[in-house]
Amino acid sequence: MSETTHHCRSCGAAGLVSVLDLGTTPLADRMPLPSQLDRPEPCFPLEVVFCPECSLLQILETVDPSMLFDADYPYFSSFSQYLLEHSRKNVLEIIERRGLGKDSLVVELASNDGYLLKNYVEKGVPVLGIDPVESLCAAAEKIGVRSRAEFFGLKVAESLVAEGFRADVIHGNNVLAHVADTNGFVAGIAALLKDDGMAVIEFPYVRDLIDHCEFDTIYHEHLCYFSATAVDKLLRRHGLFLVDVRRLPIHGGSLRLFITKQDEPNDAVRNLLAEEHASGLDSIEYYREFSERVEDLREQLLDLLHGLKSSGKTIAAYGAAAKGSTLINYVGIGYDLVDFVADKNVHKQGRCMPGQGIPIVAAEQIAARRPDYVLLLPWNLESEILAQEQAYRDAGGKFIIPVPSPRIA
Repeated sequence: MSETTHHCRSCGAAGLVSVLDLGTTPLADRMPLPSQLDRPEPCFPLEVVFCPECSLLQILETVDPSMLFDADYPYFSSFSQYLLEHSRKNVLEIIERRGLGKDSLVVELASNDGYLLKNYVEKGVPVLGIDPVESLCAAAEKIGVRSRAEFFGLKVAESLVAEGFRADVIHGNNVLAHVADTNGFVAGIAALLKDDGMAVIEFPYVRDLIDHCEFDTIYHEHLCYFSATAVDKLLRRHGLFLVDVRRLPIHGGSLRLFITKQDEPNDAVRNLLAEEHASGLDSIEYYREFSERVEDLREQLLDLLHGLKSSGKTIAAYGAAAKGSTLINYVGIGYDLVDFVADKNVHKQGRCMPGQGIPIVAAEQIAARRPDYVLLLPWNLESEILAQEQAYRDAGGKFIIPVPSPRIA
């Protein structure tokens, strides 16, 4: 069901140093039905460690991927308008930058419901999506995105090459950190990518995670938390090279990497690597006080919620996001503090939050039930969600933004 590693997922070194222990927690995207609340939930240790050899921040526990990404996996990317717009801009840039057309091939790893690749299809560029969840592949196929339900790795890549597939562009958004076989995944990219091709990879940036106390982005699906330094060392091991990099605001702060088989880094890459070294991001000292700051946030948020509740205020939450599961379970936010969690995703409605059993209802319940305060669990989508709920705010409703420190909006 799970396995604890004591060697780095990237370089294999021992001597990992503990940074943060969030205890034993339920799986963030495993949302039980109300009828299942009397059954024990699978819970696993969630401890974050640092590798002094290659600078990779990572968790020790590897939960069986078939448990994490099963048939009930509820995350559908297309429910976020912000993510859809972000992805479309990315695609249009890549089409122009790489000169893609009807004779090209774009592959996306962890392609979800086709949210990104559909933009290529609209422009007449052939695509292939690879995702382990069959329901997501089926949703993608319905909108014209050719998809395969598989866990990507070196064997799958070699099989695709044997079938005649070679990619001009490979996308991998928020997937590199999810993969148990980190080296096999990167080796697969190297095998599938054309010699003159480019991989475009995104993931949350570990610097933003630490600097902004984004501890709730830590859960069992996220095995690694990358810096440019750590990923550069990983890529080089497989004949891949970071040639361009861009910092992005999405998901609380992310990096978009542009990767080729030519070792030709631009100034953006050289400057970011130098900046990380100068700031100490490649040293354990950078991470020493993270645990204390997380505990301070926990106490502040609990004090705020208990204070509001004791004064007779009603509190709900918005967004049954995976990060929300980490937050409510570590902080200890249960049904006694939060009446319900509202979410636009119909696949989550009617279920309950992991660990705490808080019911998940339709987003429209915010306007219908008008709680005094709403705890925003996907705080990284603050602008989008607050704009959607402007009528609620105009009527006097307030949002609680928990990270990097609790505030009311």
